[in-house]
Amino acid sequence: MGLWDSVKRLFGGGDAASPDEGKEEREERGGGSAARGGVYRSAPERGEPDAIDPYGKSPVMGYSEDDVRARFFALRRGGISPFFHPDLLPAPDDEFTQLVDRSLVLAGLLTQEELEAIHRTGLEWRKHRHRADHARIVGKAAAGEAVEILKQERAENAKRKKAEARARREARRQAIEQRKREDIIHLGRGVSNRLGDRRSHVEKLQAAGLPVLSGPADIAVALGITIGQLRWLCFHDEASRTSHYHQFTVPKRSGGVRVLAAPMPHLKRAQTFVFDNILRKLEVEEPAHGFIRGRSTVTNARPHVGQDVVVNLDLEGYFPSVTFPRVRGVFEHLGYSPAAATILALLCTECERRPMRYAGQRYHVAIGDRGLPQGACTSPALANQVTKRLDRRLAGLCRAFGWQYTRYADDLTFSAPAGKRAEIPKLLGAVKRLITEEGFTLNPKKGRIQRRGGCQEVTGIVVNDKLGLARTEVRKLRAILHNARKTGLEAQNREGRPHFRAWLQGKLAYLAMIDRDKGTAMLRELEELPS
Repeated sequence: MGLWDSVKRLFGGGDAASPDEGKEEREERGGGSAARGGVYRSAPERGEPDAIDPYGKSPVMGYSEDDVRARFFALRRGGISPFFHPDLLPAPDDEFTQLVDRSLVLAGLLTQEELEAIHRTGLEWRKHRHRADHARIVGKAAAGEAVEILKQERAENAKRKKAEARARREARRQAIEQRKREDIIHLGRGVSNRLGDRRSHVEKLQAAGLPVLSGPADIAVALGITIGQLRWLCFHDEASRTSHYHQFTVPKRSGGVRVLAAPMPHLKRAQTFVFDNILRKLEVEEPAHGFIRGRSTVTNARPHVGQDVVVNLDLEGYFPSVTFPRVRGVFEHLGYSPAAATILALLCTECERRPMRYAGQRYHVAIGDRGLPQGACTSPALANQVTKRLDRRLAGLCRAFGWQYTRYADDLTFSAPAGKRAEIPKLLGAVKRLITEEGFTLNPKKGRIQRRGGCQEVTGIVVNDKLGLARTEVRKLRAILHNARKTGLEAQNREGRPHFRAWLQGKLAYLAMIDRDKGTAMLRELEELPS
């Protein structure tokens, strides 16, 4: 398909098989060959024509359709092809362009004057094209400079933002470091949720004669340590590389072993402050006798002397059952802020831990909840505070039944005169219910009901008719003193006790506390033995 066919198809002409088709129609519209008179559509009135003649002396504008077609095919057969530049109008002196222009005129699409105006514009464009190219080059250079400036600005902005981000991170790091030096906001999972509340009941604390402590800084100053040291002592971790307690076991009289935890020196000093300045000043209930100044196993046993029936019960896992939340509640009830109460409770509680090795490192892994460690000076006093409500309820219950009640640590003792034995099942049921409601558990293996006629003991002291040690214990002590006069005191140390003389002196002093006459006489015998 040639140029003529393309032009005809573009402007609605016939196809290549019938080039003359529609000739009459074009003549009726005003077209026709130059040989028939060269009838053209008249151009609209315009001003004076431009001096530029784009066609010059070319005869093509006088061709008929047949002439145009014949010349076009002749050029194609001669191997001449049209050449067009993408950003230039075709030159009017190009024969192919003239043939196309003539075809447009013959088709009635444009007049010759309109084509001449178009080509004049094209010639002007050719004449001034270098200016446009120059402007394009200048614009491109300016755009390049603008891009470089933009890149530079972006790089500077990025650099500035990075510097600002580094400054913010450094400021945040310094703020965190400063806060770590001056405050504590986290002490481990599950225990830190109330560290933000620093509101203490100052009037209540002052009225009770207790030190006013509201936050970590106050406690650190009171203990004479830094915030970092306080954090180290209090931090709760399920698997810790270090432990603030030395754990060991001792055998129980009833069988098995008891796990004891002795605090390390730094923690022991902190616990001593808490005990001396806070816990020692707190009141306890009248039935409590364990670890209280002026009270002992003797005062615990005395109310049960000469009773018809004595009932002994034991609280199972007494110290471990006094958990961290309960200890924190004790300090909050005194008037301390939740933050101060949390720190004080962490100083006084610990998890039972088991040493393990992982990845070549030794860890102390918690195997239970935080509770009162058996071995800390604060544990008995805190246990008595947590058990105050239970003591009040059991004392009220026993008054209603006409019974006596005392408690020495985890040993509960109930006694009654004659005529009360039938009430034992009802009393025990009520006692068990109250103990469960207060968050404790009875040890089912240690309950005893001792009736008159047999040996009645309360915390190791016989209470049948008067206070005294068991006969077997007294006979053992007499035998040691008697044989020591013959073979020497060290020969009687059959169990290999260290500091045997001091141990024996302690036993006799305890006997004197229970039975003054008997104990004092035996102490004089010990003093007469050579050391």
